[in-house]
Amino acid sequence: MAVEDDKAARPTVNADEGNLLATVRNLWVYMWPADRPDLKLRVVLAVLALLASKVATTLVPFAYKAIIDTLDTTGADAGIILGVAVPVVLVIAYGVGNVLDAGFQQLRDILFASVGQHAVRGLARRTFQHLHRLSLRFHLARRTGGLSRVIERGTKGIETIVRFTMLNTLPTLVEFIIVGVIFVVMFGFNYLLVLAVTIWIYLYFTIKASNWRISIRRDMNNSDTDANSKAIDSLLNFETVKYFANEKMEAERFDASMATYERSAIKIWTSLGFLNFGQALIFYAGVIIISVMSVLGVMNGTLTVGDFVLLNTFLMQVYRPLNFIGFVYREIRQGLTDIEEMFKLLDQSPEIADKADARPLAVTGPVVRFENVFFHYDPDRAILKGVSFEVPAGKTVAIVGPTGAGKSTISRLLYRFYDVTGGAITIDGQDLRDITQESLRAAIGMVPQDTVLFNDTIGYNIEYGRPGAPTADVRAAAAMAQVGPFIDTLPKGYDTPVGERGLKLSGGEKQRVAIARTILKAPPILILDEATSALDTKTERDIQSALDVVSANRTTIVIAHRLSTVVNADEILVLRDGVVAERGNHMALLQRAGLYAQMWNRQREATEAEEMARRVANDSDGFVKRGLPAAE
Repeated sequence: MAVEDDKAARPTVNADEGNLLATVRNLWVYMWPADRPDLKLRVVLAVLALLASKVATTLVPFAYKAIIDTLDTTGADAGIILGVAVPVVLVIAYGVGNVLDAGFQQLRDILFASVGQHAVRGLARRTFQHLHRLSLRFHLARRTGGLSRVIERGTKGIETIVRFTMLNTLPTLVEFIIVGVIFVVMFGFNYLLVLAVTIWIYLYFTIKASNWRISIRRDMNNSDTDANSKAIDSLLNFETVKYFANEKMEAERFDASMATYERSAIKIWTSLGFLNFGQALIFYAGVIIISVMSVLGVMNGTLTVGDFVLLNTFLMQVYRPLNFIGFVYREIRQGLTDIEEMFKLLDQSPEIADKADARPLAVTGPVVRFENVFFHYDPDRAILKGVSFEVPAGKTVAIVGPTGAGKSTISRLLYRFYDVTGGAITIDGQDLRDITQESLRAAIGMVPQDTVLFNDTIGYNIEYGRPGAPTADVRAAAAMAQVGPFIDTLPKGYDTPVGERGLKLSGGEKQRVAIARTILKAPPILILDEATSALDTKTERDIQSALDVVSANRTTIVIAHRLSTVVNADEILVLRDGVVAERGNHMALLQRAGLYAQMWNRQREATEAEEMARRVANDSDGFVKRGLPAAE
């Protein structure tokens, strides 16, 4: 089901709004899907089934009245067969009427099930897609657990609203009208007046009490979202919790949120009890008045005993939908409260959006060019201050520098997670702001510093680079990333689950899977953002050759902390405080004896110290194994 994502097409939902019909109109596209004539037919048939059940509901009390009147008047004047047959036939008709009522109601639910679930699925999918369109800045500020809870409650709220408004509210009003006509025709205007006043007071009380409960429901939703966020956050950081032995603190944080939820839930149930009791008090006050009027009518001979039974039967039948109307209103208001957060998400405009005339990226080189680029996450703190450089087609440019210099920001801007605040970034002369994001990201491959895998198999995570790729290509990519032999040693091979965020694999194994995934994608532009940061020195050397093969003949940007990984780059940019402080190849930068040379010397000394420590450890281990004292 295609629904445009422009803001005008998105319904604005607020549980405080008095006009619920406006919300229903906004949701109508999901209840009456334009592209599904089969579901439209189901809606029509469901409404017909519901109306048929209302007809049966209306006729049943007349059968009940006839039974009472027959039993009251049938005596010695009637034959035995007639005296028995008539009541039995009426009893059978009464039973058949109730069966038809129940049958048509169940048929209604069966027919409408597909419509309701299609609406839920359509909105859930639309929300999911919209979340992926929102900016990285939005997701960095959100809590994943709370976000999933908002969507979960919202989809359930949509189902409630769609089902109740479509199948119950209007037919119930029709039933009220039918009963009102019967009251006037058979019993007089006074009976209708008492019934109408009772219904009006009942609905007025229900609406006022339900509106009062909305703020309580919001508090409960907020505490539920907070508790769920804390639980998921704590479980995702299970190892960190263990490192610091903070299980008790995490339990107390979670319990504090649940305590707030508990208080709100108690208020919800207490207020519901008050609401239900008030409804019963109002309705049965009306029942008492009408019953007294009908008793007086029977005593003065204007009504029969059957009429008294008929009146009370209709009152009970009115009470069922009337109570249901109260329930429906409560559920709709509660549903609106539940979905308003989800619709606030849909009202969030993506920070980065394609232009109306955006065109797909046409890759020829590709040549990547940063032209006097300025950028800041916060206006008070500039990150890039007029950065300019070019990555020629098929060449490798490395970006190095101290922490916080803006290295990783380069990759985020190239992926267009953010737009530059000044200057321009182009690929083959095309400004990134003029091309579609989908085509841009399809042309770029990334091996990030912090590799997170999907909670699926190793094979799935590699194939994610090119969904549907042949198995041979997946294995070839794994072999090139030097992870193939490791996978072959696993009992389940490529079907081995990697766990949540890939935690069943070591840091180096996860990084190799990420490299294999990018190799399989085979993009014309490659970004290696600290791609070997999780690997030890030996593994780094082993895999660097694979990265060299991958980057060959590709336009490559290497963002690195370890300078040993960039010595073969065609050009090295040294960022400091958001500007290019130095540029040149490895040998030229060493000869300048500037910032790059200082960083190189410090890292070389650290590497030599590490190598020395390892040799000493190996020598000591060798002495011990030969039974000799270790060197002091």
